[in-house]
Amino acid sequence: MNNSNNLFSPAPVTSDAFAELLQTSDRMLRSTPRGFHRYLYPQIDWTDRLVCIKGARGTGKTTLMLQYLRETFGVGSSAALYASLDDLWFATRRLKDLAVYLDTHGFTALFLDEVHRLPDWSVQIKNLHDQFLSLRIVYSGSSLLDIERAEADLSRRQATYTLDGLSFREFLVLEGVDAGAPVPLETLLADHRPIAAALAAKTKILPLFERYLRSGFYPFHKEARSRFRERLRATVNQVLDVDWPKAEPVSAATIHRAKRMLLVLASSVPQQPNMAALWRELGTERNQGMKMLRALDRARLLCLLAPHPPKLKNLSAPEKIYCGDPNLAHALAPRTDIGTLRETFFASQLRQGHTLHVPAAGDFLVDSRYLVEVGGPTKTFKQIADAPDSCIAVDGIESGWGNRIPLWLFGFLY
Repeated sequence: MNNSNNLFSPAPVTSDAFAELLQTSDRMLRSTPRGFHRYLYPQIDWTDRLVCIKGARGTGKTTLMLQYLRETFGVGSSAALYASLDDLWFATRRLKDLAVYLDTHGFTALFLDEVHRLPDWSVQIKNLHDQFLSLRIVYSGSSLLDIERAEADLSRRQATYTLDGLSFREFLVLEGVDAGAPVPLETLLADHRPIAAALAAKTKILPLFERYLRSGFYPFHKEARSRFRERLRATVNQVLDVDWPKAEPVSAATIHRAKRMLLVLASSVPQQPNMAALWRELGTERNQGMKMLRALDRARLLCLLAPHPPKLKNLSAPEKIYCGDPNLAHALAPRTDIGTLRETFFASQLRQGHTLHVPAAGDFLVDSRYLVEVGGPTKTFKQIADAPDSCIAVDGIESGWGNRIPLWLFGFLY
């Protein structure tokens, strides 16, 4: 493996060895879907010398990179290469030697996948950036990667982007619905009636929304319809068993406790957790328990929300805990309450590009300004009466009125 403690010398990157890697790259490019682009695609400045794309497993980071590579350089390019660092090719070869080969053979771009599989990944990426000035590098990695705490200081050198799961808008596009462009939050709050009416005229929104809540957050839902729940649970295991230990030192016992924690919380969220009781149930102490919670949050398996204003008594403990998205809630819990799904959906859509807190009254405080209550058609303003910049996100309606906005419409923010 690519490790300074190896007992053997790394194999050279010969033309034959490189041809093997190049064939894999071309094969991946030829099978890359075309047409539909994720929301993040046009936001990335692909011309930066160093670009990092983080995201939860299964959200489409690989496809995002391959689409750009194919559409910019084409299949069979002699200027750009895609390589996944979990490929056995790297078991006996060093990434730096590959960069030397690329640099001396006229390549100008290197797209690296699964960077968290690389020992000392941040140091190696830093060295490539500093030593190969004509080589543009785009790399992807687990959302568990802690860029700020990495051994090498990459934050000053790179542009970092985070890819979240499919929004409800993107899900509709994949289902063949002309869902249009993302709608900024301010526009949605002010003009929700005409926006909802235009969309509802194109399709039956509510049945599609119900399907999205069960299996629409991950791009692989179309290829795994009958086995989606099993595929998603397997993805969770991959994140905890493989990605987490690669991203930071963690013991097998801690991983096992984190899985138990995830299942316990998935069956009871959203909640204002009794942290001491949770630690006792898991057989762990506070510091280790908080480490597990933060890791599950970074992995997008949970969503931890702090109170507003903060509670000085316990600044580090979350006020509420949600599953990372509604599909996870369905996959991990034996039964899923509709109220839980509604709030989980709202949190998963607003988590991208906005800040969320738990207010003293109401369900969510968005961007420290907008107070939102989430509920069904009979939900009233009782809990947030007379609060400025407040609204109800209402499930089960195609269109709203006044400050009663269809819940599904909050899936059009990205």
